Amino acid sequence: MEYLKILAFTHKQIDLKSLGKLVICEQTLDDRLRNIQKELGVKEIFYIGTCNRVEFVFTTARTVDRDFILEFFKVLDMGLPAAYIDQFVDNVSVYEQVAAFNHLLRTSCSLESLVVGEKEILAQVRRAYEACRVSGFTGDYMRMIMNRVVKTAKEVYTHTNISKNPVSVVSLAYRKLRDLTITANSRLLIIGAGETNKNLAQYLKKHKYSNFSIFNRTVENAESLAKDLNGIAYPLTELAGFKGGFDVIITCTGATEPIITEEIYKSLLNGDTGKKVIVDLAIPNDTAPAVIKNFPIHYIEVESLKEVARKNIQERYDELVNAEQIIEQNITEFDLVLRQRKIEIAMSEVPQKIKAIKSKALDIVFAEEINTLDENSRIVLERVMDYMEKKYISVPMVMAKEIMINNS
Repeated sequence: MEYLKILAFTHKQIDLKSLGKLVICEQTLDDRLRNIQKELGVKEIFYIGTCNRVEFVFTTARTVDRDFILEFFKVLDMGLPAAYIDQFVDNVSVYEQVAAFNHLLRTSCSLESLVVGEKEILAQVRRAYEACRVSGFTGDYMRMIMNRVVKTAKEVYTHTNISKNPVSVVSLAYRKLRDLTITANSRLLIIGAGETNKNLAQYLKKHKYSNFSIFNRTVENAESLAKDLNGIAYPLTELAGFKGGFDVIITCTGATEPIITEEIYKSLLNGDTGKKVIVDLAIPNDTAPAVIKNFPIHYIEVESLKEVARKNIQERYDELVNAEQIIEQNITEFDLVLRQRKIEIAMSEVPQKIKAIKSKALDIVFAEEINTLDENSRIVLERVMDYMEKKYISVPMVMAKEIMINNS
């Protein structure tokens, strides 16, 4: 791993707004990476760009110091003001050799993520690598690196509890709803068309819920969400007069006073006396205390979900030790894999040379003697030569690998 290097710009050192200026659009990525290879002596490279990190994984014999990083930015040609470049150079994390491999493994196993245990980062790293592989920016070495990255991540996610328990309020809210065995044809009344409700609605849509009524102050936003959910949009002012009935209310607005007052809730019931569900993800809550007190409801609110999220996050952090042990084991194993591959590459010409020796022996050196043999004798000789050829090819390879393993 002598030449493996990583330049990492992450949420840990750089604010997300500034980090966004480093994201490279798909249309210009190939040209920028091609210039890096040509100008900086980089052999293989791939680029990872997410909302929380921008990283360049590459191989080079050059020393990655401040001068190299400044040159890297110059060749990358992102059109950034000098102040931004100084900020990025001062806050870049540089990883080399085994430390670079360790960082890539930790990243892909989500140990370096904003939310530890989120599996999406592995998919993002794989897509980033695959895009650069298809474009010809990576070769045999990065192929081996990525094979080990995927193997390690799968082991971490399979053999630890680092991703078992959800830690987002939205996913926890959906699980609570699922546990209440809400049927797919339940009438879902959504108040607010912001990001939180959009995300929860996507969970519901994915699991075949389809009866949505969306209320929002800005009716255009309600219509946009309704279109995605195949639901019906209403302005928030029409909530009190809604007579369509409901089984579940999902609410998350920026209101400072309760949206669901006792009067409005009673009107929404329209005489229905059944037990309903309210999922209130707003801070402060959109549901008036009197509603919770005076009506039969399952009430799911954000503070209790946050407490569960905090507990789950701590459990994930407790799994870091187990994850790191798996990573360490894979680093050790990969060192042997790399050395075996070096032997394979170094001895890759052996088969051709042995075939050439055999051909010369049969066609030139012993040609006259062979021509005096009868057909059966020639067949036997050729079978002997084929057998010897295979052994002369395989035996040195096997012996070299055995010597290396015994000395490791």
